[in-house]
Amino acid sequence: MSQEPNPPSLEREPVEGTCPRCGAAELSRYPVNSEGGWFDVVKCRSCLFSVSRDPGPRLGPVQLLSDLL
Repeated sequence: MSQEPNPPSLEREPVEGTCPRCGAAELSRYPVNSEGGWFDVVKCRSCLFSVSRDPGPRLGPVQLLSDLL
């Protein structure tokens, strides 16, 4: 009997506000890895416009115990 592993999933936190590009009220905050490392972004779920983009933790959603000291 084999168990298939669960696929990785990403938690997207809903954010209040409207998209300045399309006017949709569907903003979400989540980490992304792109050129330059990890960023915490707020994006419109409708048109994918980036409302904000701030440098995030160096390993993104992975938190090392040494970072907690």
